[in-house]
Amino acid sequence: MSTAPAEDRLLSLDAFRGFTMLLLISHGFGIFQAFKGQADWANQFEHAAWAGCTLWDLIQPAFTFIVGVAMPIAFARRAAPWRHVAWRALVLVVLSNVLSNWGSTAPLKLQFINVLCQIAFSYLLCYALLQFPFRAQVAAAAGIFALHHALFYLFPGPTGPFDPQANFAALVDLRVLGYNYSGFYTTLNFLGNALTVLFGCWTGLLLLSPRTPAQRLKILLACAAVAFALGLALEPVIPMVKRLWTGSFLFLSSGWVLLAFAAFYWLIEIRAERRWTFPLLVVGANSIFIYAFSQVLRGWLSRGLAAFDGQQFAFLGSVGAIPHNILVMLVMWGLCYWLYRRRIFFKI
Repeated sequence: MSTAPAEDRLLSLDAFRGFTMLLLISHGFGIFQAFKGQADWANQFEHAAWAGCTLWDLIQPAFTFIVGVAMPIAFARRAAPWRHVAWRALVLVVLSNVLSNWGSTAPLKLQFINVLCQIAFSYLLCYALLQFPFRAQVAAAAGIFALHHALFYLFPGPTGPFDPQANFAALVDLRVLGYNYSGFYTTLNFLGNALTVLFGCWTGLLLLSPRTPAQRLKILLACAAVAFALGLALEPVIPMVKRLWTGSFLFLSSGWVLLAFAAFYWLIEIRAERRWTFPLLVVGANSIFIYAFSQVLRGWLSRGLAAFDGQQFAFLGSVGAIPHNILVMLVMWGLCYWLYRRRIFFKI
């Protein structure tokens, strides 16, 4: 825990982090719950069942990309020895497992698919890559990409390389952990996730370069366009599956995240429109706290508030889920504001 945020921060990055976390704790503003089965567009507020990419699928790529952007910026302010990096990764893995097992009456289960675990593994890998020249980083990224997909093609399941239940990554989890995650998630998707973090690291290096803000923005937009093109070009060959973090998903999601961050960068750093960012900064300053709270206590808070607002929103039918989830989000924002006013910031 810290009593003050770091000075001289990149405001657009903090605002983008806050935006991402607000979207996460909103639970899709209850839109999927309100219009499930009634409107196809409501599916954007729920994960794709397998192949495909929705708005909701972009939250984790955005958050892990932000981690990557922050890495070179933070390392430029202070040296980060291997011991510190390894300790931080270990704390993330432990916290991830505490949160995933919290409240369960079943035996404790070791898992590595929670976003904090994915960040921990990616953090270690990307830190190692950042020690090498940029060309070596690109070559290593290409090697990781090739290895990740080669494993699926070399050891296909009954219906092909990306069989939901019997792909290579699922078999590894079954052999190593003794079980498979629900929802067809796999531990090995950290390899694709690590590349998202690495793209963030390269973005951070770009922001530290002597280029002008306008030049940086053009590069961000050009990279977004390339990422979109690669994602769409790969989709016919490699299905777009977030739960495996396949190449087509990696590039398409990176394109959307780069485009979104470029919009924040343009508005805040170039246009200097900053007053509107305060609600986002309040949440972004305590992202670990609000993520942990959302994992452990959001359900309790939602049920508690439902006892008061249930009758008031009942006349709306299923649409009442929208104001209810907005109310829950506002209360959680208020908790962050309380911490912000007292300059209490939880860090790992």
